[in-house]
Amino acid sequence: MTIVTDPPYAAEQGRPGRSPGSEAAAPVLQARGISKSFGPVEVLSGIDLSLEAGTVHAVIGENGAGKSTLMKVLSGHLAPTEGTIAMDGKPVPLNGPVDAERHGIVLVHQEILLAPHLTVAQNIFMGRELRRGLVLDDRRMNALAAEAVHNLGADIAPTTVVSRLSIAQRQLVQIARALQVPHRVVIFDEPTASLTPVETEALIAVILDLKAKGVAVLYISHRLPEVAAIADEVTVLRDGKRIATRPADGISPEEMARLMVGRDMANLYPHRPDEDASAPAVLAVRNLTVPGWASDATFELRQGEILGFAGLIGAGRTELMEGLVGLRPTHGEIQVDGKPVHFADARDSMKAGIVYLSEDRKGKGLLLGQRLGVNLTLAALDRFRKGFLIDRSKEESGLTQAIKAFDIRAKRREMLAGQLSGGNQQKLLLAKMMLLEPRIVIIDEPTRGIDIGTKQQIYRFIADLAAGGKAVIVVSSEMQELIGLCHRIVVMRGGRIVGEVSGEAMTEDEIVVYATGVRTQDNPTAEARA
Repeated sequence: MTIVTDPPYAAEQGRPGRSPGSEAAAPVLQARGISKSFGPVEVLSGIDLSLEAGTVHAVIGENGAGKSTLMKVLSGHLAPTEGTIAMDGKPVPLNGPVDAERHGIVLVHQEILLAPHLTVAQNIFMGRELRRGLVLDDRRMNALAAEAVHNLGADIAPTTVVSRLSIAQRQLVQIARALQVPHRVVIFDEPTASLTPVETEALIAVILDLKAKGVAVLYISHRLPEVAAIADEVTVLRDGKRIATRPADGISPEEMARLMVGRDMANLYPHRPDEDASAPAVLAVRNLTVPGWASDATFELRQGEILGFAGLIGAGRTELMEGLVGLRPTHGEIQVDGKPVHFADARDSMKAGIVYLSEDRKGKGLLLGQRLGVNLTLAALDRFRKGFLIDRSKEESGLTQAIKAFDIRAKRREMLAGQLSGGNQQKLLLAKMMLLEPRIVIIDEPTRGIDIGTKQQIYRFIADLAAGGKAVIVVSSEMQELIGLCHRIVVMRGGRIVGEVSGEAMTEDEIVVYATGVRTQDNPTAEARA
């Protein structure tokens, strides 16, 4: 299977071009010889980049290539060690992100930077509150916030407290907040990493609208077909150096991938282990309800099977899995090997051989301020005890094995988990959970924010789990990921399972018609009215 698919928005929007009048315009933003070092380590080396008004310039590369560092330099969050930044041909020193915003440069961060205990509207207008005299104009801010998130394809009440939102919903709120700032240049750092194709399509429409209005867009994404669909130019970074800058219509996603990693990436997905229809059901879920999130979910998972869960933002996939492993209250029936079980917490489910890898690996999966060895052994401490203490030599031995088995690329063994790239954090989380020797593995958004080279490795790990007899559930917002990996795909909408696809029916079109309510499992041919 190749890595190239035609996203729905590509056919509808067509090949984008420069906005009228932008051909002769001087670069609105230009980087010249940008280098950045942290102590003796150089992470950017002599980067040149030019961005014209009314264009979309994509920057791609593997994790650790220097993309996010470059974006932070261009948005004033980091000062370059060498080089200059110019706007409209004139050098400008950017003395911090506030100064950059005064120049009209706005960065949409990859990391979620919202106040969790404030509402959506309060986050969007934080520091820029609207007033009616001396009083905050909450009515107007709520109305404008609702419109902002609606334009991004989300249905989120502006009075909702951010802590109650999913990771994907928080990302949309963060984008809405950034676009409230007057802008000439908008930098998007992995904006669609946690979004489904439908939400991505809405964001793409917003980006094309910005472009049509003469805004310069700098766009980082690991989703290469998405880059090919919307970008005018593509710059490839590798190991902190600029490898190439080319017109987007002259470089295919396969060529982008080859330039990023220095090798052919045509075989992105590994061979899928053959499904054994006679294999026993190791997990059976009957009418499982997670109050407020998911209702009456019924499905089975067989030994050696990879079962996918698809759906739009708010479909309830993550919450259903969290309920299944004891992280949320539930009612309904769960059977493991035909025997009813009830998990009071995640430790109970781990004892039963079920592990869950959270979509929020930074917030819920790893302790970012702790060493790699501490993170690795945390879930299986009993295996590394020596009396009441941790056997550090055994921990070090375990880390050595994990680094080799999962190809965890760490500059130093003593470094903190938060200093790893996103892909290596995910490998560490996998290694941590595999120490428990589970029989059932649930992985939520396994490659969110991960470069294509590391994606290939993660996919191989997942396929190897199934080939070794483990049962795997993959929750993902990337439909091609599910299609390339899974034997069957369950589709959720509005907290309910609305369909299942397998075999030749595993296509993006089939998944979308279930996910959007055009079709349901109870009404497989007629248009649904819900």
